[in-house]
Amino acid sequence: MSDLFVIFRRELVYIWYYFDLQLRQILWYWILGMAIGSLISVFAKDKIHGLFAGMQEKRLGLSGILPACLLGIASPLCMYGTIPIAASFRRQGMREDWLAAFMMASILLNPQLIIYSAALGTAALAVRLVTCFLCGCAAGLLVHLFYSGKDFSVLTGSK
Repeated sequence: MSDLFVIFRRELVYIWYYFDLQLRQILWYWILGMAIGSLISVFAKDKIHGLFAGMQEKRLGLSGILPACLLGIASPLCMYGTIPIAASFRRQGMREDWLAAFMMASILLNPQLIIYSAALGTAALAVRLVTCFLCGCAAGLLVHLFYSGKDFSVLTGSK
C-alpha cells in the first residue's frame, strides 16, 4: 500500500512541477491576451461588427470573403458569442458566404488566441494566422460554391 502511495505522490509532484513551469512561462502572455481581448471587446467590438454590417452596402461580391475573414479574426468573440451575432447578421440579410468566412475565422482565432500563440514563437503565430485565414476563406468559398442561391444556414431563428 505504501508503494502505491509513493508512486501516486511522485506522479502528483511531477504533474505539479510541469504545470507550474508552463504557467510561469505563459502567465504574462495569458494576462496580456486577456487585457487586449477585454479592451477590444469593450472598445472595438461594436466597430468591428459595424464594419462587417457595413459591408452589406458594398458590392464586393466574392472578394468580400477576404475582409469578412479578417474582421472575424479581429472579432473578440468565441464560438458562443459568434453564433448569436451571426444569427443577427443573417436576419439582416448578410451574404452567407461572407457570414461563413466571418464565423469560421472568429471561432478559430481571436485577439486573445493571437497573443497566446505568440508565446509559442513567431513561426507558430504565423502558421496559426495563415491557416485560420485560409480556413475562413475556404469556408466562405465552399458556401459560395455549393450553396449559391440556396439557404445554407438556419440562423434566422424561430420563435
